[in-house]
Amino acid sequence: MVLHPGIQHISFTGTIAVGQRIFQNCAKTLKKVVLELAGNNACIICEDVDLAKVVPSVAAGCFFHAGQVCVASKRIYVHESLYDRFLDMFIEESRKYAISDDESNLFSPLSNKIVAGGEVQSGKKAYRIAPTIVSKPPEDSLLVREEQFSPIAPIMSWTDEAAVIARSNLDNAGLGASVYTPDINRAQKIARSLECGSVWINRFERPHHGAYFGGWKMSGYGGEMGRQGLYNYCQTQSLHIHE
Repeated sequence: MVLHPGIQHISFTGTIAVGQRIFQNCAKTLKKVVLELAGNNACIICEDVDLAKVVPSVAAGCFFHAGQVCVASKRIYVHESLYDRFLDMFIEESRKYAISDDESNLFSPLSNKIVAGGEVQSGKKAYRIAPTIVSKPPEDSLLVREEQFSPIAPIMSWTDEAAVIARSNLDNAGLGASVYTPDINRAQKIARSLECGSVWINRFERPHHGAYFGGWKMSGYGGEMGRQGLYNYCQTQSLHIHE
């Protein structure tokens, strides 16, 4: 498809490595390309939140469809003053995402077979792993640096706002992010400092059909949805008529 002269547009969602190969091949025929790539999305939780409201939202952002959503919350940064309470509540909330129901629409099987580690249940129809929470892994660990695309949530702490923004802005984290604080001015300030195409304030990440959705940096090229997204699927022609 990427080399076929009769195909003028390619839209792809997947890994950075495959997206780069598609982009290189499409350049040979100058096809239009839209790429939605890595979404190692950060979630920043400020010290002034109501945890009773925030914890269920963050858990949904991490574990819906077993974390196999491009804009799922992949890295959780909790203010140090709330960390212990958040972790206790988050662990309890994660128990709602059970793996015992083969027909569950909330927590889905994994798209790939588990080959090492994880909790594999015998007699099941699909590959499943329970929600897994990792407390304060090293910032340079693979779990934090790369998108997991599974129900695994690293929970880190922060105290300095500028520092947590810098930690959030990885090259492969340009698709989306979320910010939780009742101070909307502060939320917007943090959001505009995050180097990603979409930021959700006080809710987990879910694209809206009316809003442009695209990744920055290594997280994509072009975008979809909204009026701007439609233009990526169009060719513009100007007619100049003189009498």
